[in-house]
Amino acid sequence: MKLNKRKTLGILAIAVFIIIQLFGIDETLPPVVETENFYNDKSVPEDVRILLRNACRDCHSNETEYPWYINIQPLGWWLKGHIENGREQLNFSKWNSYDDKRKARKVDECIEVMERRRMPYKSYTWIHKKAQLSDDDYERLIAYFESVK
Repeated sequence: MKLNKRKTLGILAIAVFIIIQLFGIDETLPPVVETENFYNDKSVPEDVRILLRNACRDCHSNETEYPWYINIQPLGWWLKGHIENGREQLNFSKWNSYDDKRKARKVDECIEVMERRRMPYKSYTWIHKKAQLSDDDYERLIAYFESVK
């Protein structure tokens, strides 16, 4: 019996999808040093800490809470890439290890990102409803970062 091209491609696609599930991501989190962690800084107001934890922590800290769908490839690879890039750009778990010049630059970047409403990504907030920021939330974060400049 001869399979047509469409069926052959469909079977091949399913086989590839099943095989790539064997190559999941490493979900090991880098260590969190409490003295370096922005979220443990007692001078950060509780409302700001909560906003940042809800909207930023998964991609901008070593405290990522991986969702169940991280185990579906290639989605997991894509998400892991976003998380690694986010940590490279800004890692609140390493905040107090940054020198003053780098902290000042990161504060300016946070203000710019908040003013332009560029974070968190819409694709993130679709699923993570607690990460959705209101205009008041953005203004609160901007005011906080302005105050620490």
